[in-house]
Amino acid sequence: MRVALNQMSAGPDPHHNLKAIEAGVADAVRGGAEVVVFPEAAMACFGTPLGAVAEPLDGPWAEAVRGIAARAGVTVVAGMFTPAPDGRVANTLLVTGGGVDTHYDKVHLYNAFDYRESDSVLPGRELVTFTRGGLTFGVATCYDVRFPHLFQELAARGAHAILLPASWGEGPGKAEQWDVLVRARALDSTSWVLACDQALPEDAGQRPPSAVPRGIGRTVVVTPLGEVVQQLGLEPGQLLVDVDTETVAAVRRKLPVLENRVDLV
Repeated sequence: MRVALNQMSAGPDPHHNLKAIEAGVADAVRGGAEVVVFPEAAMACFGTPLGAVAEPLDGPWAEAVRGIAARAGVTVVAGMFTPAPDGRVANTLLVTGGGVDTHYDKVHLYNAFDYRESDSVLPGRELVTFTRGGLTFGVATCYDVRFPHLFQELAARGAHAILLPASWGEGPGKAEQWDVLVRARALDSTSWVLACDQALPEDAGQRPPSAVPRGIGRTVVVTPLGEVVQQLGLEPGQLLVDVDTETVAAVRRKLPVLENRVDLV
């Protein structure tokens, strides 16, 4: 299964970002991809008033993404914001196309490094997997990568690969943490982890320091043994990778951490 990871730098305008998604899908299809992943907050970057841009899953933005996926014959995974019942929004991954139509609301909210995502975002409660072409994918979002149990549970539910869209915050040591955490979660779950971050914004280094998470690039693909297969730099780009179930099965025979784990009281 060929997967495309599109490292984009989303702006505040959802319509403009839709054009970037359409172009990224077209490039991915030319590269033979069947699943096309975009970052968290692909609809509109953090720092935008999220309540003003949030739309329901049957709203025009999500419907436009569905149309892009349907015309291309691929499954698209893209971060958006949907209205929540308490007046906040949900940080949602839309997963659509190729016979799939589901969504994941981010469970672990980024209340760290002087930022409080929960002030504007309501956490989700459900884990999500989907299957395409005999390969089962789990989905997680950004700060979720700091919580190993989520990745292990996705693997226990059948995931061979876990897609991790992100908008990772800048800061001292944050790039190193990203690299270590993604590799660790692959080892924890003995699954492929395909982590797609926002590109580093063009004005980075020219603006005052901010806790708003806008991305640092470093989109990466990691094998079930924690080995880095491919990684992008800071700027926008696309990464194509072939993932398979055979590698997962072989690693889980040698390293049966899912079988060996013990639920402690």
